[in-house]
Amino acid sequence: MVQMSKRGYTLFISLYVIMHFIVYFIGGDVLSTVLSLFGLAAFLLGYFFLPIKQASISLLLLVIALMVHLSAGTSLVEGIISGFSVMSGLIAILLIVPTISWVFAEKPYIESVINFAQNLLNTSRKFYFGMMIITQIISYFLLFGSIPMVYGMINEFLNNQKGEVWENYKGTALLRAFSLTTMWVVSIPSFIFAVHALNASLALSILQGLVISFAGILLSVLFSYFQERHYGVDLTAGIQEELARIKEEKKQDSEGNRDALEFGFLFVTLFGSIFLLNAIWEAELLLIIPIVIVAWVILYFIVRRRTSAITENGKAYLAKSLPSKAQQFSILLAAGFLINAVNQSGYGKYIIDGLFYVTEAIPFLNFLWVLPFVVILLGFIGLGPLTVIVLVSGILQGVDLPYPPEIVVLGITSGSVISIMLSPLILPSIILSSVNRLSIIKNGLLFNYKYAIAFYVMVQIYLQLFVFFFL
Repeated sequence: MVQMSKRGYTLFISLYVIMHFIVYFIGGDVLSTVLSLFGLAAFLLGYFFLPIKQASISLLLLVIALMVHLSAGTSLVEGIISGFSVMSGLIAILLIVPTISWVFAEKPYIESVINFAQNLLNTSRKFYFGMMIITQIISYFLLFGSIPMVYGMINEFLNNQKGEVWENYKGTALLRAFSLTTMWVVSIPSFIFAVHALNASLALSILQGLVISFAGILLSVLFSYFQERHYGVDLTAGIQEELARIKEEKKQDSEGNRDALEFGFLFVTLFGSIFLLNAIWEAELLLIIPIVIVAWVILYFIVRRRTSAITENGKAYLAKSLPSKAQQFSILLAAGFLINAVNQSGYGKYIIDGLFYVTEAIPFLNFLWVLPFVVILLGFIGLGPLTVIVLVSGILQGVDLPYPPEIVVLGITSGSVISIMLSPLILPSIILSSVNRLSIIKNGLLFNYKYAIAFYVMVQIYLQLFVFFFL
């Protein structure tokens, strides 16, 4: 029964994504209804094999949406037909982005990049900075899968350096680096959804997020200096010891250098293709990104004359990986249903008005001070940044705000940065703890709370100065 449910789920969620593209290019009420019914079918089938713990969040969102419909007197049938199509673009991205990893399974690109850069990373500060930059680049392709991958590479490099000081050093670099990507990386679904929902400029949002992310990296490097002094350990000596060992054991060959350069070329082509198509084609980003990724992956295997790998990877992905995403997709489908219910009922305006009322009642406080805390607090009750940003951005979508949309995007995504670093219930922290064997509380809250406070203050200085000088 469970196996049949997984197969049915795979079929309907795949049809849901295919129908998303058909509806976009062809349109029509009938096709839109079919799209929603495919989403509803996948949503219901997920509960036949999802454990109660994994199904609890989507059930909670579903119950809240039903309560909103009943209390507002809106049509439940219309809500289902329109609500289960809201997340089709985002689910399409989440389903397609992992295919990028097929490319990186072909060659040891990541190892080559680290070996290529190791001579530039000969002090603890440089190495920490390098870990954060590499994690951000890999996150562009592998999302939070970059955390265990980069940790494995770094751990192999530093395999003789043990203890909490080293785990703090590695763990904070990886977790902070990944969390900062949610402010600018176009393949991060939460960032793209916020840009799309708030009708913000992609170029300005990425530029702004990239600048703040880089400032966050420099801030983290500064914090690592004080953390090293706190532990009283000379990390530079340990790193140089490992560099000397590697020079004796491994000689970086020309093929390794070529793999590193090829990785750089792949990064530029994928990133550049998205920007180029966005500039010449007036289509939604939620449509452009998956199309570019599919074309990029297929072209890679055609150039390498490995087209059979597309079929091999596709079969494995549909059979094993896709059913494992049922929890995430179910949450998003339920979140779309809830967003639609809130917007149909008009409650979204009341929620935002309530936040504005609170900020106006307290001197020197405005909406941008509070906005990140909405994401942070919901993260501490188990809602991941993607779900929270989808909910908040979806509600804000129908409200006139006195701020530029790019500023609102930064306010929301800065909350997701802090939520990822601190919440023990968010997946990146759980993944990090599974590989470094430290507790989730230590990896997240205890190692990062001071940095999170400083980061929040830094972002708010930027936001409030913008408001003061330009609004």
